Amino acid sequence: MDTYKVIMSKLDIRQFDSKKVAAEVKSRVLEAARASGTGNNKQEWRFILVQEKEMLKRLAEDSTSGGWVAGANFAVVVLSDPTLSFHLIDAGRAVQNMELAAWDHGVISGIYTGIKDEKMRKDFAIPNTLKPVVVVGFGYPVKRIIGKKNRMPLPELAFIDKYGNKFDPKKLS
Repeated sequence: MDTYKVIMSKLDIRQFDSKKVAAEVKSRVLEAARASGTGNNKQEWRFILVQEKEMLKRLAEDSTSGGWVAGANFAVVVLSDPTLSFHLIDAGRAVQNMELAAWDHGVISGIYTGIKDEKMRKDFAIPNTLKPVVVVGFGYPVKRIIGKKNRMPLPELAFIDKYGNKFDPKKLS
């Protein structure tokens, strides 16, 4: 699939089939995270690949919004250095890369940020110097995915030169 098609077709889905995701795909997902850009090339993020069912259940318990992750084939906990002003942007860039790499292999994903910080730190041996900022669950979909993204039209979201000047493709130079 080409990059634009991957971006335009990727959906967040949190219901997973029991089919196992190949080790090669898991590695590619982590490589995609590693390849993402970071502020000042700090590469401060760290990633915990969670694949054992019991550990996925713990991830679900360590969340206020991600109980669904217990059904994932694997998950990645994204950690970042909260002392850096750009740490959340860097984490988001890594997540986007992981999700798009997975989608290219037919693997769906969803995220949660409702983290019970101290519980997750204890369960996954996370050092105090890093913050768990997002968890991404991955797996194959339970059914074939058909559909189109429900997105607002570009003229309602984008402006030319200053806020309020509605985007019009005819006005592009």
